[in-house]
Amino acid sequence: MKALLAAMTVSAASGLSAQTGVEAHVGADLVSGYIWRGQDLGGISIQPSAGIAYKGLSLSAWGSVGFESKDTKEFDLTLGYEYKGFSVSVTDYWFNNGPGYFHYGARNTSHVFEAQVGYDFGVVAIDWYTNFAGNDGVNNSGKRAYSSFINLEAPFRLGGIDWTAAVGATPWATSFYNGGAGGFEVSQVALTASRTIPVTQRFSLPLFASVIWNPATEGAYFVFGLTL
Repeated sequence: MKALLAAMTVSAASGLSAQTGVEAHVGADLVSGYIWRGQDLGGISIQPSAGIAYKGLSLSAWGSVGFESKDTKEFDLTLGYEYKGFSVSVTDYWFNNGPGYFHYGARNTSHVFEAQVGYDFGVVAIDWYTNFAGNDGVNNSGKRAYSSFINLEAPFRLGGIDWTAAVGATPWATSFYNGGAGGFEVSQVALTASRTIPVTQRFSLPLFASVIWNPATEGAYFVFGLTL
């Protein structure tokens, strides 16, 4: 997933999809700020997404483009598999503030490759993420940190609105998170509310808002978004 805010997408269904079991989606979010795992990565941004899935196997693309020229542009590709509550995936993150896209050298790349494994128990979901290649951070000894992040999310409904509470942390030292995590650090405490506003009989507008704190950096953010 990328990002802290769950992308709400518009499904493109057809008779062929119904017959083959292939599902496709395409969508885009407009957000007031790009906050990822408690880190401020940009201001107002458009974040498109698209993907296909078949029997639990999925391939998706996600991006982020800020309204300000100084904001980093991002393009991610994720190959994943889900079975019941279990999920596993590999994501290739790419950022435009370094070598070009087709540079994959160990010391000359803007790609970050991350593996994820998780399980959704219904009342709570837990996910573990680890960078295994690319432009990863380093630990206190100056060696590859295999930077990791663990995230817990709990959905609930209150006052006619869907909510999600989340807590995330870095388990060990890495320069990849928080400007340099010295060890275990809680990097994200978030509460997200979402609802759909009917506009016409056939069109509705999904909205979401998140309050996010990063205890490690003493950062606090309020983010609003809508699905285009």
